[in-house]
Amino acid sequence: MGKTADLTAVQKAIIDTLKQEGKTQKDISERIGCSQSAVSRHLSGKSVGRKKCGRKRCTTRRGDRTLRKIVEKDRFQTLGDLRKQWTESGVETSRATVYRRVQEMGYRCRIPQVKPLLNQKQRQKRLTWSTEKQHWTVAQWSKVLFSDESKFCMSFGNQGARVWRKTGQREMPKCLKSSVKYPQSVMVWGAMSAAGVGPLCLIKGKVNAASYQEILEHFIPPSAEKLYGDEDFIFQHDLAPAHSAKTTGKWFTDHGITVLNWPANSPDLNPVENLWDIVKRNLRDKRPNTLDELKAAIEASWASITPQQCHRLTASMPRRTEAVISAKGFPTKY
Repeated sequence: MGKTADLTAVQKAIIDTLKQEGKTQKDISERIGCSQSAVSRHLSGKSVGRKKCGRKRCTTRRGDRTLRKIVEKDRFQTLGDLRKQWTESGVETSRATVYRRVQEMGYRCRIPQVKPLLNQKQRQKRLTWSTEKQHWTVAQWSKVLFSDESKFCMSFGNQGARVWRKTGQREMPKCLKSSVKYPQSVMVWGAMSAAGVGPLCLIKGKVNAASYQEILEHFIPPSAEKLYGDEDFIFQHDLAPAHSAKTTGKWFTDHGITVLNWPANSPDLNPVENLWDIVKRNLRDKRPNTLDELKAAIEASWASITPQQCHRLTASMPRRTEAVISAKGFPTKY
């Protein structure tokens, strides 16, 4: 312990006491276990510790507050944009300093989540709907048969496996990831309740009112039988044109099925969306290479979804409605 900075407040107090008792610096250093030079520096008043090292901070707190306002005004600006606006406000600095300051403020550059664009009317309808359903219990939500369509492509974007290559191997065939302009895809329809998932429908062609009614005709009865038996249920779907068609509404009336009113652009309120995410994550691991492999992988992943997973998602509905109310109709984390 030769450095003055190593002395604690207690050690310094002991040094002062022992000095008053007439002890020598050597005796004191041996008594408290530090070097004699440390005792000497403390007694001579030089024990002020090390001076701060490194460059002096080039921005002021006021300047940093200005940067925070610039960042919060538009979260999608680049470092170059932030630096330009900060310079225009009177703070001349480098990109590196801008980066350090926004890091110090707790900001991190991340890929933004994609959420539906909601206008004021849609937000109000979401808020009204959530307020009406705010006190629904999990038992009530368990009576709802949630449904949705989703598209699965052979291409999985930038996610998935990376490639190990050396300099100069960028164009080597073994190091290339194949892509096509219009990747093959599969459209599917599925339904779930708190009891599990119903049979999955692989859709051929585009979904219009007529084809959608065929899906309902062939897949609602087995889904209802599996998940509800003889009990009544409420059917949920979004406001896609095929769903909102008058002929589709007549189909439900003719079959005596109650349809849950639903706010537009609200995938965060539909737990089936979470099931699609589960299926797509599984596909990224399996990496199907043909359309048949893609279809088989989708069906296998859907079939592997457990009733426990579906029950947890259904049980989240009260939290989802609360989240919409808290967000005043704006998109939520779900």
